[in-house]
Formats: sequence, structure tokens, C-alpha cells
Amino acid sequence: MELSSEIDYITIENQEVDFPRHFHETFCISLIKRGIEQIEFGTHSILSESGTISITNPYEVHANPVVNSDLKTSFDTIYISKDVMKYFVGNNIILNTQINEGKVLREFLSLRNSLAKNNPKINETHLTAFIDAIHPFSKPKNESGEMMDLTNLQFIEKFIDYHIKERFTVNQLAQLASLNKFGFIKKFKSYTGLSPMNYVIMKKVFSAKSLITKDINLSELAYDYNFTDLAHFSKTFKRYIGICPSAYKLKL
Repeated sequence: MELSSEIDYITIENQEVDFPRHFHETFCISLIKRGIEQIEFGTHSILSESGTISITNPYEVHANPVVNSDLKTSFDTIYISKDVMKYFVGNNIILNTQINEGKVLREFLSLRNSLAKNNPKINETHLTAFIDAIHPFSKPKNESGEMMDLTNLQFIEKFIDYHIKERFTVNQLAQLASLNKFGFIKKFKSYTGLSPMNYVIMKKVFSAKSLITKDINLSELAYDYNFTDLAHFSKTFKRYIGICPSAYKLKL
């Protein structure tokens, strides 16, 4: 399996801003290096201290508020696609939200260091070891209980994905769904956990992130996705990713 597009990592030093409600289409696995991380889910929240691995599963809607502005939080995050996890494990799984186990921490660091070297063969070796280490902290996923069910709104989801670079309005999306504006907002949020426009902004940021290369012109990318300018794009990107697009570009 080609892993380059299925796994990614990022380092956040001294988190300064709250991450708004959002979800990832991947497993989002973080090692807290300093401070305390908070993850707010719909009905509860968890706090993870330094040395803890925190996890959000694909499509789990959550927010990451700053716990203490005087106590900066730093962490490394590895994103692993659902397809890669299923390829190595053999079925769809849900991971525990927190892991405090020495072997898992060691394998996380080995994989993180391997990704920084960008060697595919080494990456696969360390990825296999890491997934083997975290597999005991999982359970099979109940396919009938999807965390985000868009069965009745698949057309809207596909429309947004296909036209992701364009400008959207709630009225436009509601009309496509054959619903009035307020009925559409209520139904969409009940399915996704997000308001329609927050969903669109989140998808724009993640889509733009996937196109960033060492040579890309970030201003052109910002305008392509209908952000007002590079400053607007950078501010929005940092809200969801934790670093600005120029910093993300530098790590590639």
C-alpha cells in the first residue's frame, strides 16, 4: 500500500488558540509533550497530561480549547487513514481515547521520527510496530452505529466536496436539500455535529492542506479556495490545524 498520502504528522508547540468543533476523516493520535490537552466531545471532555497519548477516531466531532493560557501545551500528532488502519488490522476499529503505556509511547516516537526522515520503507516498518502496539487498546467498530451518518444528506456532502473551492451559502445548500433554511441547519447539525458553514470551512481547510507542497504559492491557494486573502486563510488554517500554512509548508 502507498503510505505517503495515507499518513501525516504535525508538531504543535505552545498551543495558543482554541480549536473549534471539527472532525477528522483519519485517526488523530497525539502525544502530549508538555502541558495539558483538553478534548471536548458532545457529552463529555477528557484531559490528557504530558506523556499521555490522546486519540480521536474518524468523524468524532470535538473541540480542543486551551486549558490554561499560562501553561502552554505542546504535542505531536500522527494522522492515520481508516484504510491504512484496516489494512494492517484486518477490520474497522475504534481506539481508546487515552493510552498510557510505555510500549505505545516508544513506538509512537519511533514512527514520528521515521516520518520526519521521509523514508517509505522505514515508515512502513515503524507503522506496523505502532499499530501492533495500539491494537490491544481498540474494539471492533459497529458499522450500524456510525459516528456521523450522512445517509440522507449524501448529495449535499458530495456537492460540497466537488465544489469545495467555490463560495457557499446556507440558503444555497438548503435549496439543494429541498428544505427551508432553518430545517436544513437543524437536520445537518444533527447528522454532522457541525453547522453547515462550519462544516464547509473545515472541509476547505483540510482540502487546501492536502494540496500544500514545498513549491506552492500560498496566496494563490487562498484565493483558489475563496478566502479573502492570505491572512484570512492563514488565520483560519491555524484555527483548525494548529500552525499557519507557511509553517506547515516548511516541514514538507
